[in-house]
Amino acid sequence: MIPGGHAVTAPSITPTALLSVVGTDARVPLVDGGETRYTNLDYAASAPALATVAEHVGEVLASYASVHRGAGYLSRVCTALYEDARAAVTSFVGARGDDVVVFTRHTTDAFGLLASATPGEAVLLDIEHHANLLPWQRRGDRVLAARPTLAATLDALEAELRRRPAALVTVTGASNVTGERTPLPTIADIAHRHGARLAVDGAQLAPHRPIDLAGTGVDYLAFSGHKLYAPYGAGVLVGRRDWLDAAEPYLAGGGAVTDVTVAATAWAPAPARHEAGTPNVVGVAALARACRELAALPAGALVDHEHHLRERLVDGLAALGITPLRLWPDSPGAVGLVAFTVDGVPAGKVAAYLSAEHGIGVRDGRFCAHPLLDRLGVPAAVRASFGVGSTVEDVDRLLSALGALSARGTQWAYAQDSAGWAPVPETRRLPDWLGGAPLSGEQRPCDGPVPVSPPGIP
Repeated sequence: MIPGGHAVTAPSITPTALLSVVGTDARVPLVDGGETRYTNLDYAASAPALATVAEHVGEVLASYASVHRGAGYLSRVCTALYEDARAAVTSFVGARGDDVVVFTRHTTDAFGLLASATPGEAVLLDIEHHANLLPWQRRGDRVLAARPTLAATLDALEAELRRRPAALVTVTGASNVTGERTPLPTIADIAHRHGARLAVDGAQLAPHRPIDLAGTGVDYLAFSGHKLYAPYGAGVLVGRRDWLDAAEPYLAGGGAVTDVTVAATAWAPAPARHEAGTPNVVGVAALARACRELAALPAGALVDHEHHLRERLVDGLAALGITPLRLWPDSPGAVGLVAFTVDGVPAGKVAAYLSAEHGIGVRDGRFCAHPLLDRLGVPAAVRASFGVGSTVEDVDRLLSALGALSARGTQWAYAQDSAGWAPVPETRRLPDWLGGAPLSGEQRPCDGPVPVSPPGIP
């Protein structure tokens, strides 16, 4: 849809980017002393800012002032901007008229809030990102093992709810490891038949597919600005109001109250109830602008763009004898990310090689989804992910680099330590604006200790 609600036919697929993003022309050093254009295939971790979002942030900063608490003109402007952002999110996700939009820091923060507000037990699958696993694990909620097929998994979910009812079912909308989507209307029907609500981790779904809460029956949705081309520190929880109005405030402080005495506090209803403190108006404005930019794309353009790139990558990997990781043979399609392993080469070494010798950025490790990697039977993997700023050239550069790795191996030495794999010697340096020091290893608190390669693996 375009502004005004008119459907537009999607353009034919071209090798160019769908929208302009910041950093497209970034140049990065190579370990041999050269440099190249950076190929960003790590959108699933943090997507670059849309150029229009970055421009909008500049406009906002020029008028930045306090929100909700100032009579000055700029304070009124920023308050209007902040509240208008709720309307943008509401429209973007197809929320119901009585749903509430609560701004958070990110998806993890949003699920922490929802876990504190859920008045009963939750049921989740063991394939979840830690953001949608650890808050419920801390509460002692039920984790259901996914089955070998999606159909069997849905049957198991229904049987579990029939065995013992729950207040909430919470699932990923699209896996951050395999990209596979879940059938949200079907899961919502299962949950509702047994008196439960449905929450969805939309961190990997919202940047790639249209979402319609009212149409699918999803009760709560969480996602992050930094994965939606608005990396300015804002996220969102949107959904039904009653639990959020009844819950204890997520953070006690100014802005969440209607009246305070030394003996008692009267708390405001949601969303203010859970937005104590000075809000991140810049991040929220960026998130809202990103929602509007994606919503304004021609109908089907985003899906077609990513499908074309993903199929090109999967076919190219197959030609190299590389099979992407999958959860289910009957999953209903996947978004723009592909995880894989290369026989005989540790995932961390593959990623280090792609960066050091080809200027390609991918993610490697366990992707903050340890139980899922255990289920897939791999200690770590490589993940390539893309989005509106990606091109056919980006995919082809990755395939060419992997082909070279298969044909002749690395052209530089690499070593593994507690921080992971790195070229030896590491000749690249930080940019001058960061002091120009030698590039150092990356600590990985999310992935835990880096798996040590077994003897015989180079």
